[in-house]
Amino acid sequence: MITFRQKGDFSKLTRFLERAKEAVHLGDLDKYGRAGVAALASATPVDSGETASSWYYEITNKNGSAVISFRNSNVQNGVPIAIILQYGHGTGTGGWVQGRDYINPAIQPIFDQIANNAWKEVTKL
Repeated sequence: MITFRQKGDFSKLTRFLERAKEAVHLGDLDKYGRAGVAALASATPVDSGETASSWYYEITNKNGSAVISFRNSNVQNGVPIAIILQYGHGTGTGGWVQGRDYINPAIQPIFDQIANNAWKEVTKL
């Protein structure tokens, strides 16, 4: 049989985590949201420009966590145009239009920047 014993408490860890939670400022997410929208708009394939200009972001804060979501409002006949540009789509005549991966390369640097800045904030405590 394996047993574990522990002396003391987790007060230092709890204090650290509370400070870390306060250090990551939700206001910074607005800056990243604007940067993400700009990156997505500039990377979106342009025909009429409607899809590129339809990017926006939403920040939701629920149960102690914040989420930033990037969305595109250009929907035609129930089809989100940004998605079919990304993944491809069938044509009315049975053909296939190949998608182009433009979302991931555009938004990855923003995600990297969020992670790096959050890590700096947490480790400087």
